Amino acid sequence: MNKLTVRDIDVSGKKVLVRVDYNIPFNYKTRNITDDSRIRASLPTIDYLIEQGAKIILCSHLGRPSGQPNAEFSLAIVAQHLSQIMRQPVRFVNDCVGSEVDSAIAGMQNGDILLLENLRFYGEEEKGDEAFARALSNHGDIFVNDAFGTAHRKHASIVGVTKYMPSVSGLLLEKEINALGKVLTEPPHPFGVLLGGAKVSDKVAMLDNIMAKVDTIVIGGGMAATFLKAQSYEVGASLINDSLDTAAEIIEKTNMNGVKLVLPDDMLVASEINDKAETENVDIAHIPANKHIVDIGTLTITKFTKALEKCRTVFWNGPMGIYEIPQFSEGTKIMAQIIANLHGTTIIGGGSTSEIVTELKIGHKMTFVSTGGGASLKFLSGETLPGVEALLDKEAQINPV
Repeated sequence: MNKLTVRDIDVSGKKVLVRVDYNIPFNYKTRNITDDSRIRASLPTIDYLIEQGAKIILCSHLGRPSGQPNAEFSLAIVAQHLSQIMRQPVRFVNDCVGSEVDSAIAGMQNGDILLLENLRFYGEEEKGDEAFARALSNHGDIFVNDAFGTAHRKHASIVGVTKYMPSVSGLLLEKEINALGKVLTEPPHPFGVLLGGAKVSDKVAMLDNIMAKVDTIVIGGGMAATFLKAQSYEVGASLINDSLDTAAEIIEKTNMNGVKLVLPDDMLVASEINDKAETENVDIAHIPANKHIVDIGTLTITKFTKALEKCRTVFWNGPMGIYEIPQFSEGTKIMAQIIANLHGTTIIGGGSTSEIVTELKIGHKMTFVSTGGGASLKFLSGETLPGVEALLDKEAQINPV
């Protein structure tokens, strides 16, 4: 990555504003965090700043509070959890701009950690408002972006603040860019991609960008229904989220590029989508007109496994079925275990896929688990990530260590 990182500048005694991604899944009723992997992923940068004697001001968003304060989306729960992990106090302030924040920062000592309230309690954050960005920038001497999951956004705390203060990458952002960059530049072959989820359109740009580099593309999840429909199969009551022409074009491109396209042979179907529905495993040529595709079938699991076991690099994004309903999650769980046991480079493409891997406690078996779903797909699509582009280039050498 050709950007300055937090290691390249002097942060000793400085107020460092760190944009982290603490948009974590948690139970809104019990207020329990269900997956703290994004919090833990930020620790290397925080630890480094503590070691260097910086004052650390963390900022993030959580959920979609629609630009209004909402206790349901408060980051107070994260401050509590982070203090337990760090084994040191993490002070929390009930705002992200204003006099209360200024006062809290003024009282900080070197090595102290302060977490600001949810940035999205202000509509100006997502609008990239310059005045809001300037107010945030007043909190620190240096800006560190360690939020890869939102690096594809042009929000005030991602791009706006970089106009007003020296801005560099955190250690997590650097790790994400370097790991995903290897998929684009030097993946060991055979290189396979396992794709699931609902929409083909979300992944078209990525497929176009890697088509000349990939050897095998395996399609499961809801998007498999679109590919099957494009080949004139009956897909029952399954929702088709995309144009059939899009799937047909991808099929044609795989043929033109000599890429092996692996589609399901059988599917799990159900008449209803709920946790009480009865399921049936059927051949793709005999999907009942009144039933929904809810997971990949048993023969398909074997087929997908054989395809992936031949690969030395595997990138996976998207579940194989409706994962949140237990009886529709088996295909995803098995594929996750298969990938975890592969002998090669295995990269998990963030979002719900990384949450699944974390839930199954197999993240440590993967080469790399990305924290950003949309950002990872944008990056692999060859698109510039605004949050990365806005950081100082290596050649800038502002305040070198």
